Amino acid sequence: MNRTNEPPGPRRSANVVGAGIAGLAAALALRRTGWCVTVHERAAALAPLGAGLVLWPNAVHALDALGVGAAVREQAAMLDGSTLRRPDGRWLARNDDPGLAARHGAPLLGIERSSLQAILAAAVGPDVVRFGSEVRDSEALTTGHDMVVAADGIRSRVRAAGWRGHAQPAYAGYTVWRAVVAAEAVTPAVSETWGHRERFGMVPVGSGRVYLFATATVGAQQHAEDPAGELNDLRSRFGRWHDPIPALLDALEPDAVMRHDVHALPRVPRQLHRGTTVLIGDAAHAMEPNLGQGACLALEDAVVLAHVLGDDVPVDHALARYSKARRERVAAVSRLSAQIGRLTQDGGPVRASIRDTAVRLIPARLTKRGMDRTSGWKPPSRPSPER
Repeated sequence: MNRTNEPPGPRRSANVVGAGIAGLAAALALRRTGWCVTVHERAAALAPLGAGLVLWPNAVHALDALGVGAAVREQAAMLDGSTLRRPDGRWLARNDDPGLAARHGAPLLGIERSSLQAILAAAVGPDVVRFGSEVRDSEALTTGHDMVVAADGIRSRVRAAGWRGHAQPAYAGYTVWRAVVAAEAVTPAVSETWGHRERFGMVPVGSGRVYLFATATVGAQQHAEDPAGELNDLRSRFGRWHDPIPALLDALEPDAVMRHDVHALPRVPRQLHRGTTVLIGDAAHAMEPNLGQGACLALEDAVVLAHVLGDDVPVDHALARYSKARRERVAAVSRLSAQIGRLTQDGGPVRASIRDTAVRLIPARLTKRGMDRTSGWKPPSRPSPER
């Protein structure tokens, strides 16, 4: 993607809305192909929002294409697969897969979200992000610029203004708690435990820290009144599950726990662009967090966007290519994530027992094949064809 010489003629310019993972990755990808970029971020500074992320091989390939793969590897924890258990500790599935990196040419990593965001921000440069810049009229951003990139998240104002009539985010029926705790890595894998309409997960993220996440099927906005109440709720729900879950919960401080009701877009827009405005990341395909692919797909988006804009073709034509290249994939992953949400968060104890039996009976090769389909993406390697 990187070019040694500036492209001839005046540099094309873009306004990016949002300085999250998607926005920073897009800014970096575009700058590496000669674009002049301004990122508009309404916050006063980059805040350490979020907790941890799983970076599947597809995301690591995207980070390599962006030139920051080595920096990410230095701060991340190397993972060797995924495991699935019941609350009493019995195994449902063990997908310890030492061949994952060899098959895909990239590893499986765990990292704190703030670390990834800081790496991307440093690579973009200090003068690109305009903090305290809240975008109220996205159409104004098109004046004097070649493109607007909407990376402003699940409640995107750009999407709401330009894709009128498209469905708004809907509550998925369950809530999620997230936290990072100082602890020895419990296992070098993405570890999940499935109960009845509840789940608990653990992911090492490097530097002696572990990312914890938990879900429960509850009504929307049934939150405790204070952080200590959220932690007490977590301990009440999961404190009797298998080791080391109780010890990890005991090590948590109340202020470390974040809780959000899970919302997702019911469907991905049919077109991810309108004229010279394009949607990426959660603005385009906010999905339930059941595959660990939300940030991964956002990184893919950034790489593909810069790729299709590499030719000297009109921006709207290039964005039509982007939409065609991305929509089917992101819509498929979004549907699969929603299916897992229904499988784990809906139904009664009998259905959960049937689910667990079915999971145990699935051959490992089929599980591996499904994971490979999701995480097997690689960046485009050839120039976009002329049209």
